[in-house]
Amino acid sequence: MKDTPDMTERSDADDARRVHLNNTLLRVARGEQEAFAHFYTLTASRVFAVIVRILHNRDEAEDMLQEVYTNAWRRADSYDPARGSAMTWLITLARNRAIDHMRRHREEPLDEQKAAEIEDESPTPADAAEWSEERRRLERCLAALDPQQVGVVREAFFTGATYGELAERLRVPLGTMKSWIRRSLMQLRTCLER
Repeated sequence: MKDTPDMTERSDADDARRVHLNNTLLRVARGEQEAFAHFYTLTASRVFAVIVRILHNRDEAEDMLQEVYTNAWRRADSYDPARGSAMTWLITLARNRAIDHMRRHREEPLDEQKAAEIEDESPTPADAAEWSEERRRLERCLAALDPQQVGVVREAFFTGATYGELAERLRVPLGTMKSWIRRSLMQLRTCLER
């Protein structure tokens, strides 16, 4: 599939934005407050969306967003552009902070009465056998896909990576990434329906 002029222009614009953001974070690492304000303006909406998706609570996400940027200001000097983009670095900070928050708040001690009221959701032997067979079918169908597409599908569904993050990581246009995943899912559905 050849890149069209629109795709090339979009890719060039994406590259320019990535370089600008990386350079802005490097300026933040030198303690430039104006650069930090600009960095926040460029990235806050996307980081907020990631946090909301993890926490499922807008109020907590707003508080978490402040924590993430405070942490980013303090740790900006640890950013290494050779290891990834500024956005990837920032999203990683946000995800880690949100996941840590969930872990801390999820573990509430149960009293014995509440514990006794919780239904046993362990699979029965029949459920386990059925699940095991479905898993084998899914693995066979995944093996029929192109290896790169298998990796993309696994990452999208098991790590929650967005189309944009995957496209950036693999350095392909966003439309290409969406097509890969859409085609892969259609192939999987066809295979699983057999």
